[in-house]
Amino acid sequence: MAARRGGIVCAMTPLKYLAGYPEPLQRQVRALIDAGKLGQVLARRYDTAHAVRTDRQLYDYTQAMKERYLRQSTPLHKVVYDPKLQVVKHALGTHTQVSRVQGGRLKASREIRIATVFRDAPAPFLEMIVAHELAHLKEADHNKAFYQLCTHMSADYHQLEFDLRLYLTQLELGQA
Repeated sequence: MAARRGGIVCAMTPLKYLAGYPEPLQRQVRALIDAGKLGQVLARRYDTAHAVRTDRQLYDYTQAMKERYLRQSTPLHKVVYDPKLQVVKHALGTHTQVSRVQGGRLKASREIRIATVFRDAPAPFLEMIVAHELAHLKEADHNKAFYQLCTHMSADYHQLEFDLRLYLTQLELGQA
């Protein structure tokens, strides 16, 4: 939790979800936090929560997005909300390729796990996270091609990523 003095977040308190952003932008975010308006700003932009509550719905949602944008990629075998994923460790979701020996063959399956905290997030944030994890099916690294694929699947990807970081900051401060 961020250090507070008299209900105000100290100017020197690091905003861990915004660490890579320029200091003037971080100052603007701190001003919103100090004024208690960060939640209002996010609520105006993102007033609709998604209806994807179960692992099955998440799988169907992800599969539909994959079919729309990545038809030729490898099949997904599992997509679930994972309560063990810690957003603090900068993992919004994970993608893994699990290899198992089955008989005389090596069988690979792809899995996507999304942090459970996003079960109650606004709909565009789930779209952005799923786009991010699906992009890893084609591009392992966070390079130019990866981000081009993300913006192909979610046109406002970069704005959504920034706003998601604001949302996580808001949750951390208990202003949700």
